[in-house]
Amino acid sequence: MPLRPLGHSWDLFVAIWASLNLLLVVFDISYVPLRNFWLQRQLYLFPGVAIAIPLTFLPDITPYYDPIKGIEPHRDTENYLRRWHDLDQHLLSNKLTTNKSKQLLGQQLALTDKLITENPFLAANKTGTLERIKNRLRQRTGLESARLGAAKLFSSEWLLLNPWPAERIFWQQEVLPLVATNYWRSIDETGRATERFWRIDLVWFQSVFALDILLRVLQLKRRFPALSWRDACLRRWMDLPLLLPFWRVARVIPVASRLRSSGLVDVEPVRVVVSRGVVALLAVELIEVIALQLVEGLQGLIRSPQWEQRIKRLGKPNSFQVAEKQDIEGLLRLWLPLLLGRVLPRLAPQGKELLAYGLQRSLVKTPLSAPLQKLQPVQIMEREFSRQLAAGVIEALLDLSKGTAAELSRDDQRVKDLWLSASEAFWHELGDALGETATLEQSQALLSEILEQLKLTYLSGINSAGVDNLLQKLEQFSDGGLATEP
Repeated sequence: MPLRPLGHSWDLFVAIWASLNLLLVVFDISYVPLRNFWLQRQLYLFPGVAIAIPLTFLPDITPYYDPIKGIEPHRDTENYLRRWHDLDQHLLSNKLTTNKSKQLLGQQLALTDKLITENPFLAANKTGTLERIKNRLRQRTGLESARLGAAKLFSSEWLLLNPWPAERIFWQQEVLPLVATNYWRSIDETGRATERFWRIDLVWFQSVFALDILLRVLQLKRRFPALSWRDACLRRWMDLPLLLPFWRVARVIPVASRLRSSGLVDVEPVRVVVSRGVVALLAVELIEVIALQLVEGLQGLIRSPQWEQRIKRLGKPNSFQVAEKQDIEGLLRLWLPLLLGRVLPRLAPQGKELLAYGLQRSLVKTPLSAPLQKLQPVQIMEREFSRQLAAGVIEALLDLSKGTAAELSRDDQRVKDLWLSASEAFWHELGDALGETATLEQSQALLSEILEQLKLTYLSGINSAGVDNLLQKLEQFSDGGLATEP
């Protein structure tokens, strides 16, 4: 019986369910910062400007989601709104000069003073909202003090000049919506703000994810019986964010993987673009670090004062490992016969011409032949003599090289001993010569300067090229590769 009877349908369901969970996670994380939007359902185009686009088609979800975040109406601001409603109802049906009206206006002014001085918005980290209320009171009255502005707005003199039916519009549109955004959020036993989203996540989503991961592990175990349970679980490490109660945004990785595997969304183009950008950025940094380390290592090696001793030790029999010496000897036995026996004989015509020309030029420069240069027979004789002499020399050298190649191709211990002796003498004499002159020190200084210029030009060129050029080259390479596909 198959472990996953629903097959592809189950994969589609899990991919859709995981996508829905990711959207809910993003909504939950952004709910508290965007609670004003969900409460008022208005989109403000510019910050600090009371110009908004009403989105009344959106439902008011705050009564349902506030309990999940532990949000409750703040007692002070709730009482302020309730008292203002009583004042509004009374002034709409009664005259301003009655004692009840004056009492309600004085009461509302006292509540406004309390609102400004005690700042009930501080608990919800919404002090900026109180500042917006104070600014609007100042703008309405033209006074520099928000408390004096509130006293003026609730005075009988102001309301006689500005009737309440018109004045109430300012409060309903400019002030009260800001007061209504305040709230109080409860704290749990750990001292953190109340959070009940984990219950919904655990019951409705993480249980499904755990079942899906279990089925995938069982499927791996069935396909590879030799695989241990621990290794089978570790192969599903990418699904770990689906079960974690924190860092929930990291679920975008397993969700994208499930969307791709189910075929609902083709995320390959996005993956290619992201991976190319990351790889190009890391490649630039990595190449720069590696190249800098190599150049500085070479500079330190070149500046070393022990070059004379190192060069002398190259010719000693114990300066190389046995395997390395055998490899070098094998290469020499392959290449020396090849060069001496096949390559040099094929260069005989060019060598004869070059040597004949050199001999002829040497004869021309001799004082004895200068007066005879005008005679044609002498010129012909010089050319023929030079050619014959060059041919003889070249043939003798070729015979020597062929014989040497034949001897070197043999596995002769005498040849090995002679080669080792010549090599040891060469390196020893080279070390002595460098130690007696300033050539080594000058060479070290010049090579170090060349490497320093390399760091300043090439390595800085890597940074100046930047990631954009690498991405463009990758795009060109990709386009060319796609164009050549059948």
